[in-house]
This record gives sequence, C-alpha cells and structure tokens, in this order.
Amino acid sequence: MLQPLQVNRRSFMAAMGSLAVAGCQTNHVNTAKVLRVLTYNLHHGEGTDGVVNLARIAKVVVSAQPDLVALQEVDRRAQRTGKVDQSAEYIRLIGMQGWYGAAMPFQGGEYGQLLLSRWPLLDPRVIRLPGTPGREPRIAVTSWVDVPGLGRIRWSGVHLDATSEDKDRWEQVGALLREFEHAQEPALLAGDFNATPDSRVMRRMLDTGTGWLDTAGATSAPTSPADAPRSRIDYILARPGDRWRSLESKVLPESVASDHRPLLAVLKAE
Repeated sequence: MLQPLQVNRRSFMAAMGSLAVAGCQTNHVNTAKVLRVLTYNLHHGEGTDGVVNLARIAKVVVSAQPDLVALQEVDRRAQRTGKVDQSAEYIRLIGMQGWYGAAMPFQGGEYGQLLLSRWPLLDPRVIRLPGTPGREPRIAVTSWVDVPGLGRIRWSGVHLDATSEDKDRWEQVGALLREFEHAQEPALLAGDFNATPDSRVMRRMLDTGTGWLDTAGATSAPTSPADAPRSRIDYILARPGDRWRSLESKVLPESVASDHRPLLAVLKAE
C-alpha cells in the first residue's frame, strides 16, 4: 500500500485555487523558433522504489528546462495518493502553466493527464478515444499555444491502451489521425502510445501520408521500464513533418522517479 503523500498544506491550498495558477519564473522570448518538449509517464508519482514523491518528479522535469510538457498517469484527489491534487502540485512545483484532463473517476478522485506550457494554454479540451467497454478509458488532451517568435501551435498529450492485444490502440490512432487530418496549424503530440516503432499501430501513425514526424529519428532509445529500458513506447511527434527539424532527442537517465524514463526533444520550426 502506498504511503499517504505529505504536502505542505499552505502551499497546497494556494495551488488548488486554479489549475493554471503558476506561470513561468522567467520571461522567455523564443526568437530562435526552438522548442524544448518533454513527455513523461509518471506512474501516479510512484517511483521504482515504491515511494510517491512529486517533488522528485518535478525536479527531473525542471532540470530539462522544457517549454512544453505532457504528463501521463496523474492522480487528482485519489485515495491511493493521499487525496492530493497532483495536477496542482506539479503546476506549483514546476512553475509552468497547466491544464488537467480527467480520463476517468478513480478512488474518490480522478485519473488523467496534465499539459504544461511556458505560455498560456488556450481552449484546452479532452479528446475521448475509442476503446473496449470495461477497459480503462483512454484520452488525449489538447490546447492551442501562442509561442513568441513562432506563432500558434497545437499542443497535445496522449496515453493509449496498454493491453497486449492492439485492437484498441489501432482504433485510437485512427481517431487521432482523423482529429488532426485537416489541421492547418503546426502540431506537436507527445505521450505514451504503448506501442513499439515496428508495431502496426505506430506504422499507421507515422505513415508518410499522415504528415506526422517521429522527432527521435535515428537517435531513438527505449523508455520503459525505467530501471532497465527495453521498449520504446513514448514518443514526441510533430506535424507537418516538413515544418519541424529535430535538433536533439534523448531519453533522460532517470531510473527511479517513475516506471518510465522521460523523453526530451529539442525542435526547430522551419
């Protein structure tokens, strides 16, 4: 059983006032049109050592100096993690603007995903993805972001089905492709696809006709499990592919804070 998370009550209550309460600590001007993008599956804040520690995860995120962050498996007032609003705590600890989308009710609270941004998240919403009844509901979370020096982009996070049979993932990717197929603005989509690069799911997602680019390219590396990564199932994708150039992609060497390792991409808009 997880130990209840210990939180400074004064800081916690201040953070709970709004899901978008905290802005960046610095004024960031993106004149080079370069974005640092991070995705991280957090395992509800529980590390490989069995300890729930949000500050540890926040430190990992902050150390990467990201502009945009997609976080999966975030509890909000769930019993197993001490009824803490983890989304508000991450926003406070990381010091970015944020928006939480719930995938489902869970243990008296909610379970879902969190988008973070150095700039305001505009018109955020949940995209409900298809799935087999009785399985964990799956979603994407999406928002517009006006990036100084770059313009308006669509920033989205996702977490696909994790069962061994890929029927749901196949249909979920199909729904994502339909969601973005007529989009005019540049888009970034990051998260845990629970599918390896050679799977039919990722081949469908990254088919040349879809316009999506796998930003890791030849530098791809496994992200799961955190203690000894063997599978590459976390991705940062960009669309249209000819509008983005990957300057760097790396899996951060953090093996304890969660059951996945975080993935960072440094991208330049062309």
